[in-house]
Amino acid sequence: MPRETVAARKNRANKIIAALRRTYPNARCELNFSNPFELLIATILSAQCTDKRVNLVTAGLFKKYCNAKDFADAPLVEIEEAIKTTGLFRSKAKNIKACCAALVEKFNGEVPRTMAELHALAGVGRKTANVVLGNAFGINVGLVVDTHVTRLANRLGLAKGTDAVKLEQELMKLVPQRDWTDFSHWLIWHGRRRCGARRPDCGHCEIKMLCPQLGVKK
Repeated sequence: MPRETVAARKNRANKIIAALRRTYPNARCELNFSNPFELLIATILSAQCTDKRVNLVTAGLFKKYCNAKDFADAPLVEIEEAIKTTGLFRSKAKNIKACCAALVEKFNGEVPRTMAELHALAGVGRKTANVVLGNAFGINVGLVVDTHVTRLANRLGLAKGTDAVKLEQELMKLVPQRDWTDFSHWLIWHGRRRCGARRPDCGHCEIKMLCPQLGVKK
C-alpha cells in the first residue's frame, strides 16, 4: 500500500470501523463482572493472563470477597492463594490489597470515575483505568491498548510501534471518541477470532480489502 496521508488513513479507519461494527455487533469486554469494583479487580488479574482463566478464578473469588473492605481486611497470603492460577500472584495480591485499602480510605469503598484517581491506585495503569471507565461507566477518556490492539493496529497500518501510550494517542486521532471503547473490543474480538498472532486467517478476513497486512508472513 502506498504511503497514506493522514486524511486517507482516517478515511480508511472509518471504513474499518464500519466493517468491524457489522461483523461484531455484540462485541464487549469478555471479563465477567456485575459491578465496577469486580471489573477493576478482574482487570488487575488479567495482566499476562487469559480472560478465560480470570473468569474461572473470579467466579469463586467474588463470592468470598464481595467488596473492597473484604480484600483490604484479608491476609495477603490468603489472597495470593485465591488468585494463584492467574500468574504473578504475589504482586497482584499485593496490589489488590493496597488498591482496596485506598478505595476504603479515600472513596468509601467505591470505584472512582476519573483517570487520575484510578491511575493513582496500586496495580492500576492507564489500560486498566480505560477498561473500567469505558466498560463500567461508559466514559471514553482513552482507548484500551492490549496485545491484540497493538498487533492489529500495526498490521492495519493505523499506527506503528509497540509503545501502548503512543499507539493509544495515534488511534485516538483516527477513531471518533464515541467509539473508543467499542473500537478496542472490535480489534480484540477480531484478533481472537480472525487475525491471530501466528496464523491470521487473511483469506476469510472481513476487512482484508482495507488491510495492507503489514508484518504478516505470506
